[in-house]
Amino acid sequence: MPLQRAPIGDYSHSPQARGGRFHNLTPRPAQMPEPNAKVLWDVLFNKPKNTVPHAPVPVRALSRTELDYAPDRSLYRLGHSTLLLKLRGGWWLTDPVFSERASPLSFAGPRRFHAPPIALEDLPPIRGVILSHDHYDHLDRATIQVLTERAEVFITPLGVGDRLIDWGVPADKVKQLDWWQNIQVDGLCLTATPAQHFSGRGLRDGNRTLWCSWVIEDERLRIFFSGDTGYFDGFAEIGRRFGSFDLTLMETGAYNEHWPYVHMHPQETVQAHQDLNGRWLLPIHNGTFDLAMHAWYEPFERVLQLAGERGIAVTTPMMGERIDIDSPHWGEHWWRAVVAEEVRAATPRGACRSVRES
Repeated sequence: MPLQRAPIGDYSHSPQARGGRFHNLTPRPAQMPEPNAKVLWDVLFNKPKNTVPHAPVPVRALSRTELDYAPDRSLYRLGHSTLLLKLRGGWWLTDPVFSERASPLSFAGPRRFHAPPIALEDLPPIRGVILSHDHYDHLDRATIQVLTERAEVFITPLGVGDRLIDWGVPADKVKQLDWWQNIQVDGLCLTATPAQHFSGRGLRDGNRTLWCSWVIEDERLRIFFSGDTGYFDGFAEIGRRFGSFDLTLMETGAYNEHWPYVHMHPQETVQAHQDLNGRWLLPIHNGTFDLAMHAWYEPFERVLQLAGERGIAVTTPMMGERIDIDSPHWGEHWWRAVVAEEVRAATPRGACRSVRES
């Protein structure tokens, strides 16, 4: 697929825009390590073996019938940062990526660990698509093109909607928001809130579109969707403005010591949840694509340990498993069975394995 540069509108009126580019609230600290050629080389060619699972990742298959009968305020994790939520009788998708790879190329780039729990074509009609930014693991052109006829509205940060329109989404379906702006849909209130990240889909279009997190309100129910972000003071400000959150959907994965400015480490995820006055935490941005140097299962283990030390409730549903947003359950530690199977497969026949008594 050729890298095409979509026409992006003039957003110089935005407080976040300067010189034709968008900017974070806090500049990158001068002392913070910056990714260099060696880091890129290691990410591409020198990865540890445990950054991808070597046994099947369990997925609970979903059917259209099950979704048709799902109660309101149901949530299903479909992979990475793609979530399916039923709110006020309508279905909503966040950052939908159904393609095999999170890449501009169909034959190269990060490949899925697992198939989506349901095929894109089998989804019920989608009331709305919520997008956080335009990176390939969050904005998938092939998925959007299928959703063009199946979704009623696409809600995006500034500039991202221009890409959708360029891809054929009718302009009247696209709603673009700046930070702190909101939109009402069927009684839901969706507010674009700040994030600390960056954008771009090619070599020359960096930060021409905005990135954001989202607050979703259904009467007294509040949900926070982080998108991609580093840890910053904005979480505390969002917490002050909205009071508290019943569920936070928080980035926990694809972190590295060289990019803490734009991706949170697990301890920062937990702190951000506390800054937001969150009740339940659901870690996302993990378990589907190989995007960093850490073990694929590490984000789950680390966030559980850190949250447990602070008495924070964490839900870790299997892909395709239903969560009741009003009353989440803890979820199983499903990744541990995969890791155990990897260990069994890697142990030579006849060799002794240490066994820890429970």
